[in-house]
Amino acid sequence: MERELTMEFARVTEAAALASARWVGLGDKEAADNAAVEAMRAVFDTIHMDGTVVIGEGEMDEAPMLYIGERVGNGESPELDVAVDPLEGTNIVAKGVAGAIAVVAIASKGCLLHAPDMYMDKIAVGPAAAGKINIDAPVAENVANVAKALGKSMAEMTVVILDRPRHQKLIQEVRNCGARVRLITDGDVSPAVACAFEDTGVDMMMGIGGAPEGVLAAAALRCMGGEMQGRLWPENEEDVARAKALGIEDVHKLLTMDDLVRSDDVFFAATGITEGSLLRGVTFTPKGALTHTVVIRGKSGTVRFIEARHRFDKKPQYAMKGCLDTNV
Repeated sequence: MERELTMEFARVTEAAALASARWVGLGDKEAADNAAVEAMRAVFDTIHMDGTVVIGEGEMDEAPMLYIGERVGNGESPELDVAVDPLEGTNIVAKGVAGAIAVVAIASKGCLLHAPDMYMDKIAVGPAAAGKINIDAPVAENVANVAKALGKSMAEMTVVILDRPRHQKLIQEVRNCGARVRLITDGDVSPAVACAFEDTGVDMMMGIGGAPEGVLAAAALRCMGGEMQGRLWPENEEDVARAKALGIEDVHKLLTMDDLVRSDDVFFAATGITEGSLLRGVTFTPKGALTHTVVIRGKSGTVRFIEARHRFDKKPQYAMKGCLDTNV
């Protein structure tokens, strides 16, 4: 993929973030998600690419756009796999709390795992601890190995875990190690990616969350030299059938980075919607809005943080809920 696409993918996530940010704190997660999806889809149509959505809003009969298998872009080469979550953290936006992002991962065709819409058990670390984790090892062993790799004491370690009843045992095991636990209500892509940045205060992310979100986070970690391991966590036979329909015969297989993202030819982009450990949220100003975006290119390992000022007098449709001017 050409490096010139970097800014194009930033435009995609900025558009979704700006559209959904209008709904922060209004209690309507569906409206927020719809706004993000429509905005992201509109900007994709302006990009010179022939993309196929491999991780999106669901099957064709479940989602009006950005559904799995949908073609995006203007149809010109290159052929690309597209993974999207226009609003990662719908409940977060509805409640007006921290941690919502708009996110995409783009890779050469055939390089992203076609993850089914189901749960995945995950463990993620940044580049300094890559090669030091094993999802099948005891929790205490993983935390100790990562602490040693980072040159930290156990008391200085911070592990992010989704606050769910299924994680009660995991949370207690981490605390028994002497490590700190940061519980989040929703959205585990951002903290997984944050593991790769020393200044975020996140050392590890562990626990069961969405499988599609696991691939998105793995794309960023692959670009940065970090590591994620995962294993699908089916709840019923329907989940098993869904995985097999996407070509995953062994639903209990340990998924390594090479399974999740098969090439370094990958881009990751995310824009903050509400404040988080990695990105600032959208701030509306008298004349428009400010956005904060990270774009990472796998081939070069380059990380760009983009602070953008959007003028609504020049992009008037941005000032309307759910609407978008694609000339950005």
